[in-house]
Amino acid sequence: MTNKDFCLSSYIAFRYIWKDGMDFYKGFKHQNYQAIKDEDKIPVVTSEDIDNEIQKQVDALYAQYDNIGILLSGGMDSANLAAYLKPGSHAYTFTSNSGEFNADVERAKKYCEKFNLVHHLIEITFDDYKHYTPVVMSRKYAPVHSIEPQIYKAAMMAKKDGVQMMLVGESADLIFGGMDKLITPKWDYEGFKKRYTFLEPELVLANPISQDDLYEQYRLGTDGIDYMKFMDEVFSIESSSSYLNAFACAELPYYDPYARLVMAEPLDMERVRNGEPKYLVRGLYAIKYPELEIPFKIPMPRPVDAIFKDWAGPKRSEFRKDIPMANLTGNQKWQLWCAELFLNMYD
Repeated sequence: MTNKDFCLSSYIAFRYIWKDGMDFYKGFKHQNYQAIKDEDKIPVVTSEDIDNEIQKQVDALYAQYDNIGILLSGGMDSANLAAYLKPGSHAYTFTSNSGEFNADVERAKKYCEKFNLVHHLIEITFDDYKHYTPVVMSRKYAPVHSIEPQIYKAAMMAKKDGVQMMLVGESADLIFGGMDKLITPKWDYEGFKKRYTFLEPELVLANPISQDDLYEQYRLGTDGIDYMKFMDEVFSIESSSSYLNAFACAELPYYDPYARLVMAEPLDMERVRNGEPKYLVRGLYAIKYPELEIPFKIPMPRPVDAIFKDWAGPKRSEFRKDIPMANLTGNQKWQLWCAELFLNMYD
């Protein structure tokens, strides 16, 4: 079924089209990430368990591939994975000329120096977004997440370097309790809906379609919501689909060792609430980098704040004329820019 207004509202609210079988235009068919089945996941109890299981997975990869690279940020998720690579492997870190990601780059350099990895800095510019965004949208049949064009750029550079497989640490946050600002509050239904919605369709679209149907699937009683299940099922699809699409466009395989793991014991919410999110992953970082302070979450750098600082907003009729652009974040402005670019390409 085609419904441009629904798909546009879904993208604005969730950064992907959540309803299967619903597409922008006739002949389009978006494809979302299919999660690994629970019965295929490996239970872990300790940081040492994670260490052993990731080592087994990487050993199996090296039995198939000679040249494995990594998307490496300054955070601990990808830093941990870097420790399993052979010396001389290629690592790719995003940066921008604004200088806002310098600390991220410096940490990544330390990881590469420790394990003798070849470090590549990938500067992301507005020209990159304009050049690569249409490429990743054309495969997804929808507007995309802001990380997709830059992952695609990194993947294409890696292919030129002879990389045959890329490691990413994308799933660690979701699996090991890293989304602490989303999972630690005791949300009611309306509170979580307001907090999770990336951008309100009613605020920016001329013909917004309510997305409450998705939230309703997770409602508990009158005012409650199973937000942990929501995160497991909705956020995981939105996030992982971005990696799936970008690497598929580049025709480069990627692998996330964390995605194959599951906590064998319930997440200790008290530890998370008391400033120790991802405590098992933090423990692994302490094993691999005992000389370094454990960093808190560092999102993949996206220079959207600088790039879209003075952008005036969309002009097409699908968007409202009174959007409060000054109140929007760089990522929200990106969504509007990307959505308008997509409509200009296909409408």
